[in-house]
Amino acid sequence: MTLYQEFPVLKAQTGLGRIQEALQHRGGKGKAAFMPYHPMGFPTRAKSLQLVQAMARAGADIFEIGFPFSDPLADGPTIQAATQQALEGGVTTRDCLRMGAELRSAGVTQPLCAMAYFNPIYNYGVEAFVHDAAQSGFDGLLVPDLPPEEARDLAGWCQEAQLALPCFFTPTSSPERMQLAARHSTGFVYLVSVSGTTGARASVPAYLHDLVTQFRVYADTLIPICIGFGISTGPQASAIAQIAEGVIVGSALVNAARQPDCLTAVSTLAHELAAGAHGG
Repeated sequence: MTLYQEFPVLKAQTGLGRIQEALQHRGGKGKAAFMPYHPMGFPTRAKSLQLVQAMARAGADIFEIGFPFSDPLADGPTIQAATQQALEGGVTTRDCLRMGAELRSAGVTQPLCAMAYFNPIYNYGVEAFVHDAAQSGFDGLLVPDLPPEEARDLAGWCQEAQLALPCFFTPTSSPERMQLAARHSTGFVYLVSVSGTTGARASVPAYLHDLVTQFRVYADTLIPICIGFGISTGPQASAIAQIAEGVIVGSALVNAARQPDCLTAVSTLAHELAAGAHGG
């Protein structure tokens, strides 16, 4: 069986279109899409699938599905520990793709964005990875360690498969970098809200409103902005929803997944975050 034969076709609508539709559906003053992150294989393979399904029921609009990697440069201690546990449990890139198909078979309809570092994609084969991701139910890719200048091949294959490929910008990005991120992003652009790695923070940075405004001016585009890093509570999600189209939460939910009754803990927090993002 070849790479291309292993993953069945699961959807007719393009991934890029599904992500755009999800963001437009939640868009509005004081409202945003809720995008939880969860690493496949954590705390176990079976539990990770159950947790994504629980968050789907709790109000998630789009998922950021983590592909564990041994050198996750953008991730803080919480997610690093979780992805290391998944790797030690035997989870591979190919297995993460299979789990995407399993989530679709289990009835998860929300768009799925694979959050994968470039090394595993390169080792898998860029064309093969994009094809198999699309075939197994993914709608977009997030590759935090691949700058736009070096993403031509990946962007070309994503365009052919109609997968979203957002780029990133940060509080320290120059106007030129903001323009570059906007020009090369498809689906949305990812604003990393703080300098540093992922991890829950006590408050939302006060400068984010001005940063989003600056991006709109410099980039001259209305592409949706999704903000991640440091968001952990419903009120924080609500604050982000005042200035962006998407709210991304990772570490807080991964911490909840460490609780003895992880399904209840994650569901409860996801409900709170979704309500905040949705303007409830």
